[in-house]
Amino acid sequence: MQEMIERSGTGVGVWLVGARGSVATTAIVGLLALRSGIVEPVGCVSRLEPFTRAPLPGWKDLVIGGHDIVHTPLDKRAEQLADAGVVPHRVLESVRESLSEVDSEIRCGYHPATHAGAQSVAAGRLTDDILEFSRRHRLSRVVVVNVSSTEAPLPHDGAHESLATLQTAMSDPSRTVLPPSSLSAYAALRAGCPYVEFTPSPGICLPALVELAEREALPYAGRDAKTGETLLRTVLAPMFSARALRVRSWAGTNLLGGGDGETLADPAHAGSKLESKARGLAALLGEHVTAPLHIDNVPDLGETKTAWDHVSFEGFLGARMNLQFTWTGYDSALAAPLVLDLARLVSAAHAAGRTGPLAELAFFFKDPLGTGEHRFAEQARTLFEWARSL
Repeated sequence: MQEMIERSGTGVGVWLVGARGSVATTAIVGLLALRSGIVEPVGCVSRLEPFTRAPLPGWKDLVIGGHDIVHTPLDKRAEQLADAGVVPHRVLESVRESLSEVDSEIRCGYHPATHAGAQSVAAGRLTDDILEFSRRHRLSRVVVVNVSSTEAPLPHDGAHESLATLQTAMSDPSRTVLPPSSLSAYAALRAGCPYVEFTPSPGICLPALVELAEREALPYAGRDAKTGETLLRTVLAPMFSARALRVRSWAGTNLLGGGDGETLADPAHAGSKLESKARGLAALLGEHVTAPLHIDNVPDLGETKTAWDHVSFEGFLGARMNLQFTWTGYDSALAAPLVLDLARLVSAAHAAGRTGPLAELAFFFKDPLGTGEHRFAEQARTLFEWARSL
């Protein structure tokens, strides 16, 4: 077993997997701006009243590091986001120098195409990066958050069923048994870190990794953060049920550009996102509702994402009616504050001795771990009660 993080300091590390991506870069710029007091924490749930008395790390307590397989400097990535309208230019200029400091904390990530040898060796390197980061900054703990590109659904592999079989397979240089998200989760758990799966990728959701989290008594949360269309669905769908209205179909179309658009243009990668979205709607309305959903890459949209939904429902005496809505926003600007919220909340859960899936954080996710509750109001009530208990 690798050396675990020594909890001797007061700062809390936030280790971002995909640290130079749009969501991570927006979160980093936002955190630096919050520290300087030049922006307000709009969109940060953890700034609301139930959390103000909870023992959460402050903005100045969070120290950022991470892994990425791309090498575009953070300030250049932030410039691209500023040109796209996500990051205000005045904010970028005020934090540019600090961005370079954070950039120096980002290490080379893992990709199977560029790694030769056993995955156990790659995992050891990733774990060592996190441990070295923690020691150097004398951190009390490090929360690992995966915000990298969405992966394709993972085929069943018997090696995933137990930790022993997984580790045997990982030591075989001829096998690639884990996708990058799950290798990152494995490395995080080996370093003694709680883990957040912000994407619909497999991540920690394999029996062997759940076993490792249990053995190390670590909490984890996920998966697939809800920031737009699904957020609205989890608010609106319970309304139909509560008013005894019969939903007959719920069709959706997502148009997006940028890096997400490129990734999700691949049907294999889009499959994970579509499955995650579909599970939540089915849980809210039942499997009988026709619910086609499409994701289309429109490069011209850049960082903007537009979702259009058409809901057909039936009322008294069989009257047929419909609801249509359009949601347009910058997904990175909606997601970034949630990354900061989750780092603070999972850190507090770890400090309080919580282990296993953090069902109270279902509020943040399309496909929440540890619970089948998808109704937004119920999720919010549970989260706020948990915040008071902290």
